[in-house]
Amino acid sequence: MSDQDHQPKQTATTPTGVETRLARHGGLSYLHIPAVDVRQSAIFYERVFGWKIRGRETSHPGFDDGTGHVSGAWVTDQAISREPGLLPYIYVNRIDDIIEKIKAQGGEIVKAPYPEGTLWVATFRDPAGNVLGLWQEGTR
Repeated sequence: MSDQDHQPKQTATTPTGVETRLARHGGLSYLHIPAVDVRQSAIFYERVFGWKIRGRETSHPGFDDGTGHVSGAWVTDQAISREPGLLPYIYVNRIDDIIEKIKAQGGEIVKAPYPEGTLWVATFRDPAGNVLGLWQEGTR
């Protein structure tokens, strides 16, 4: 093994230092998720969806979603989205398993899974009360 094999992996960045995984023209890349308790919200999304948490012990934890293409942070200075307006959907492999995790982590199911063409779709509230969607391709 060469010394290069032991070097930390370099993250690709744009000329101004933005990570290229986020700097994709037209790509959704950053979200603020309103929270009542930022740490509780961080734990919820980590345990339910496997999101990577940054700054876990701070008052402003951030995240990278399961794909690494969307980053963001939980904030307490924005209104909770209790009623769907802009409604983001999170893709999952097994919607029923995720619903059980949502319930176990303090979330609630707003609309149980229903078929939409070849998809299964549901909506839920996170512990802060934000409504978001889930979707899964194929059979349940």
